[in-house]
Amino acid sequence: MILDLFAGPGGWSRALAVLGARDIGLEWDEWACKTRAAAGQLTVRTDVALYPTWPWVGRTRGLIASPPCQAWSMAGKRLGLVDQPLVHEAVEDLAAGRDTRERLLAACRDERSLLAAEPMRYLHALNTVGEPEWVAMEEVPDVLPLWKQYAAVLRGWGFSVWTGILNAADYGVPQTRRRAILLASRVRTAQPPAPTHARVGEPDSLFGPGRVRWVSMAEALGWGATDRPVPTVCAGGGPGGGPEPFPSGSRKTLSDARERGTWTPRPDGVVLSSRRDGAGWAARHGTRENRSTTAPAPTFTAEAHRWSWSLRSNNQANATIRALSEPAGTLFFGHRANECTWVAEPSAGLEADTEVAPVPDPIRITAREAGILQTFPADYPWAGNKGQQFSQIGNAVPPLLAAHLLAPHLNVPLNPDDFALAA
Repeated sequence: MILDLFAGPGGWSRALAVLGARDIGLEWDEWACKTRAAAGQLTVRTDVALYPTWPWVGRTRGLIASPPCQAWSMAGKRLGLVDQPLVHEAVEDLAAGRDTRERLLAACRDERSLLAAEPMRYLHALNTVGEPEWVAMEEVPDVLPLWKQYAAVLRGWGFSVWTGILNAADYGVPQTRRRAILLASRVRTAQPPAPTHARVGEPDSLFGPGRVRWVSMAEALGWGATDRPVPTVCAGGGPGGGPEPFPSGSRKTLSDARERGTWTPRPDGVVLSSRRDGAGWAARHGTRENRSTTAPAPTFTAEAHRWSWSLRSNNQANATIRALSEPAGTLFFGHRANECTWVAEPSAGLEADTEVAPVPDPIRITAREAGILQTFPADYPWAGNKGQQFSQIGNAVPPLLAAHLLAPHLNVPLNPDDFALAA
């Protein structure tokens, strides 16, 4: 078997499925388990810290783990920073067969911090029978010192181990998501997969094919690969369903418009209606209140107006903002999930006297769009309300990155074309 600890909604599992393999995931979150079930993935809903290790001994070929990272993550409140020495102590003790978790947990500021030591409990039990054959683990970059501690233990048990930071964009993921990776094997030299993409495309050489350019959000979402794709956005609220975690004034979505047939990636025109109805706009076209609901929205041709769309990761002053012609920044969701929005600004090069429509309001990203930017298929069956879906997406490993990491362990070729994104 391939055992997947903290399996989440199935990033590793999706990669394995494309590669022709399956795992058994241990996961606690109810909605992640429902997503996994809908995707046809084997799952045990359980607390990884409480589940026994003996059912896996003598039966496990590979072990995968993406444990929670509250003691290291930049995304949260980082209350667990003081817990890092306790996590290192737990790993050391578990590697020696000493279970001191109860004592250490009582000293933790964040009860979740010690979960990062749980993979060592399973590894120690499996090592008694010479298992697993290989290990793959992934987390935020600041976890790298912990992975180095794991690596030292695994080398002592006969593994070849590599640890380091990889950028998902270098492997075809439309997102510059940097992650700390641990790869270990008993049967081959552990090393990172060769990058397939680069910020700037590279020509072929005598040493082999060059890397292609990073995949942009526009390409991944199927919105056209031009530098300035122009979506058509119509006003009005999106469909309901579940608690609405998004800020007031941003209920429209690009996908909502697309699904209603009012969205187009063609740069030959744009139809816009905005809440920011200025006096000049109202004088020419009427206000939202007095315009006929059956009348078409005002139209501006591409020669008169074109917007540049970007994705803003949150509403903080230092938020990452990336143009559609680039990969997204790291998608992380939690208390700021409601602020990941598409934002528009007038394109450069417009003449000063050009008549333009008011700037559209920010448009919230959808779970479908966010999932695609994580390289999940467009129809992936996310369960739960919007907040629960976004939480799953932000915590998942991108399946395409996972496939690059796993293919050598499975001794199977990886065809990136198998990871079709936008439908």
